[in-house]
Amino acid sequence: MFRLIDANLNRLSEGLRLLEDVARFILNDATLSSRLKTLRHDLLVKTESFQQTLLTARDAEGDVTAFSKETMLRSDVNDIVTANARRVTESLRVLEEFSKLPDVNLDPAKFKRARFEIYDIERELSGKVTRHGKRIAGLYVIIDREALGEKDEVETCRQAIRGGANVIQLRDKVGNKSQMLNSARQIKEACIPSGIPFIINDHMDIAIAAGADGLHLGQEDLPVPAARRLLPIDKLIGCSTTTEQEALQAEADGADYIAVGSIYPTQSKKSVTVVGLERLRKIRDSVSLPIVAIGGINADNARTVIDAGADAVAVISAILASDDVERATHKIAERLEAR
Repeated sequence: MFRLIDANLNRLSEGLRLLEDVARFILNDATLSSRLKTLRHDLLVKTESFQQTLLTARDAEGDVTAFSKETMLRSDVNDIVTANARRVTESLRVLEEFSKLPDVNLDPAKFKRARFEIYDIERELSGKVTRHGKRIAGLYVIIDREALGEKDEVETCRQAIRGGANVIQLRDKVGNKSQMLNSARQIKEACIPSGIPFIINDHMDIAIAAGADGLHLGQEDLPVPAARRLLPIDKLIGCSTTTEQEALQAEADGADYIAVGSIYPTQSKKSVTVVGLERLRKIRDSVSLPIVAIGGINADNARTVIDAGADAVAVISAILASDDVERATHKIAERLEAR
């Protein structure tokens, strides 16, 4: 019996440590990493006498499956997370049941609480790992209905993708929902061959109906925590910010990336707060999320903005107002790649 308990405690600790390392080294998520570390430490056997009992019962060589040559391959990081979360919950269930025996000096309620906590952690971790693969970096082109003039949204998107866009966002504050959904579905299809993320601005219903990769929210839109509860776990959430406090709040609320701006004066919005490069640098030092800089960015200043700490630059007018969208996109993309 004590050999069984020892094996499950070891399996539990190993599984938790793996999940913790995914949160720490792959996701760079200090909060989730700390939560897993605390849980792992809380579940360790702390009494020396009982630890000695477990060590005495240990018999690795006598374990009939210890040296099995069977290897279960993993398809990706999410597969590893799923397998190890299951390993942890199974161990917790075994420990919970055997802790109910009179001669076992362990608290079954502690293992039960931990098991339900892992169910929540697995969902959060799995969602973050899935979204982590949808990288927000490089040239973030916003297809803005008002800025397009007579240009077609879908064809403009295709031209931007051919020019080197890394992310596409659809922003429509003038059209009706039916038209927007039709455009969104076509733009999503255009993004699939290149594998670039497609983001909807403001409208959660359109994002879900069109199968978009994410939703971008402003400070006066649906709060990030509410959007996270309603969206499928594989969908990105971006949040517009202008201050360090807003950026930190967006990170704490569960945003996957933040937009910071306006970096320079811009004609794309009637009233904006110009934050400048210095504010961008301060926000970069405050948060670990990817940063999309926005506002007045063009081929002449895009590289400067990246050097100041942005992971991506969002561009509207410098591309959409051009007679040759593909060429204008390519020009900025080239500047971003230059060192």
